[in-house]
Amino acid sequence: MILDWKEVAKKIYEELKKDILKLEKKPKLWVILVWNNPSSIRYINQKQKYAKEVWIDFELFSFDENVLEKDLLEKINILNNDESISWYIVQLPLPRHIDEKTIINSISPKKDVDWFHTINQWKIVIWDESWLTPCTPSGILEIFKYYNIDLIWKNIVVVWRSNIVWKPIANMLINKQSTVTICNSKTKNIEFFTKNADIVILALWKPNFLTLDKIGDNTIVIDVGFTVIDWKIYWDACFWEILQNWNPITPVPWWVWVLTVAMLLKNTYKAFFYNSQIEI
Repeated sequence: MILDWKEVAKKIYEELKKDILKLEKKPKLWVILVWNNPSSIRYINQKQKYAKEVWIDFELFSFDENVLEKDLLEKINILNNDESISWYIVQLPLPRHIDEKTIINSISPKKDVDWFHTINQWKIVIWDESWLTPCTPSGILEIFKYYNIDLIWKNIVVVWRSNIVWKPIANMLINKQSTVTICNSKTKNIEFFTKNADIVILALWKPNFLTLDKIGDNTIVIDVGFTVIDWKIYWDACFWEILQNWNPITPVPWWVWVLTVAMLLKNTYKAFFYNSQIEI
């Protein structure tokens, strides 16, 4: 069974359109883009495309890849102090000479619609998901919700290494009363954990890492990682092999982006709506 990211995203976009139509003023998303990384540009185009589709305004600030970190920080400071700008994101990844953690934590937590700031990440740890949540982890939870996959007491293995996705999704699953095991590429006898899991969530960017013999007959696989070698795409999980065994599994790569963008726009709408209520 294919767990279709696009189908879930489509439902979210339809709901956003209905909700935004009721507003007198449209929400707006501001985006900072540094350098011309092809993946980033493709991602930005996706965000702009779907923002327009659900009637969210979009404004882009672009910087050359040689921009100095101090100049980028200066721009972020301007956005933080500009009352006309309510929320914005800095598109990742950044060039190597710029420290991502420094940039992320320089964004005002109140304007961080990606929910990457340390303060916002910490809220998830203390069970506070009343405001916003990180986009890719939220998208994964939307998949479970859409396909009526109950998470209570499920054994879930998260195979990942990322502060902005790996740790948040683990904590969000714990908040759902799941039993969570965190692994990475260096975990010894990793198949012991994955084979006994009800659900495996992975993004290692290692071709064909998760084979059929490493999971149980009913294990659900949420695959987020992929690798391009000689212009050919290899997924982290052996998709066709696992699918033919009737295990529920998500396809990658481009489907993931569509749902992550949907969750970003949902965050943008929620932030706009909540701020409007506060102003009233």
